[in-house]
Amino acid sequence: MTRTRNNTFTMSEKYSCSECSKSFSYQSRLEVHRRIHTGERPYSCTICQRTFTQKHHLTAHLRIHTGEKPFSCDICQKSFTDKSNMVTHKNIHSGERPYSCKICQKTFARKINLITHLRTHTGEKPFSCGVCQKSFADKGAMVKHKMTHGGERKFSCSICQKTFARKTNLITHLRTHSKEKPFSCGVCQKSFADKGTMVRHKMTHGGERKFSCSICQKTFSRKSRLTNHLTSHSGEKPFSCDICQKPFSERRYVLSHKKFIHRHREHPLDSYLCGQCNKSFSTNQALTRHRRIHTGERPYSCSICQNAFTVKSTLTTHMRTHSGEKPFSCDICQKAFTDYGNMAKHKMIHSGEHPFSCSICQKTFIQKINLLTHMKTHTKEQSYSCHVCKQTFRRQGNMKRHMASHQK
Repeated sequence: MTRTRNNTFTMSEKYSCSECSKSFSYQSRLEVHRRIHTGERPYSCTICQRTFTQKHHLTAHLRIHTGEKPFSCDICQKSFTDKSNMVTHKNIHSGERPYSCKICQKTFARKINLITHLRTHTGEKPFSCGVCQKSFADKGAMVKHKMTHGGERKFSCSICQKTFARKTNLITHLRTHSKEKPFSCGVCQKSFADKGTMVRHKMTHGGERKFSCSICQKTFSRKSRLTNHLTSHSGEKPFSCDICQKPFSERRYVLSHKKFIHRHREHPLDSYLCGQCNKSFSTNQALTRHRRIHTGERPYSCSICQNAFTVKSTLTTHMRTHSGEKPFSCDICQKAFTDYGNMAKHKMIHSGEHPFSCSICQKTFIQKINLLTHMKTHTKEQSYSCHVCKQTFRRQGNMKRHMASHQK
């Protein structure tokens, strides 16, 4: 123990780790730290066999099995399994963010969040995937990534039996059944089923764009968008389909490709069948929407022009034609759109992406509807007919132009 100038005492850090030279005031703290290097986890849960480096971590973990939450917030009465989580939670009420980044002055409620943030400045990524060796700045992101390689999906939806690897994903999924949307945008009051989607949506309203491209000086609100943008300069396509190995510049293009091109390989059993045309669907909700094609039902009506729609999302997009709102913008050329789908299709112009391919002649298309129209050139199918003279057409647009000739 040493005396400082203002007559306070501090503990000298005399116990040093031989592996990384980090020093500690107590021998016991050094012993706990060494377990990071040795991998020793001496405390084991008798119920699920999970192991821990420290006894108090085991004690807090056991409360997951017992349901005990002895620490509660004196403001809102929310309860917690351990005291530290309760203390961190109380910062929400006080607004206190005691941990500050010395580089960019961003503040945080929890020290661990500051430590993770600092890695965005240093570039350090200490957590790596044991399957593909990809590295990450924080452990949570690495754990989520590892689930993409497969594994146990022990959380099951009691309504549709879909399974999930993480409980939080199941909770978010259940909101698709309950229609609950607890997260709302503070700018336009649009509501969302999960917080992440709401946060990403808020960025469409504008705000700080602190990530800048060193090549063209374009700025972005999120680092991930800058990373995706940089591939437009390099031509790099680091993501590939694990079924056909086709490369893509962004991961979301892979997901879109697999959803539409390999859909029947991934989901061979569509259990919901339309009684009128025998078309099958993977969810009852999709079947219900499809049936409206046959019944003509359009339950969602515009209060301004009385135009009616088969699905609520189409009405929401339509309402923006009256308000002039275009909340989705291209991060490459800033062109704005009333709905996300049109913006995503537009971006393929910049990427050169044509994810929809004809199985007969291999011609590729940006949009699925264009592929479906093209397929009719092979089948000679004429899906649209004039109700005046019964002439048939492959394209709806051609049929509408023809019908206008009867009105002249």
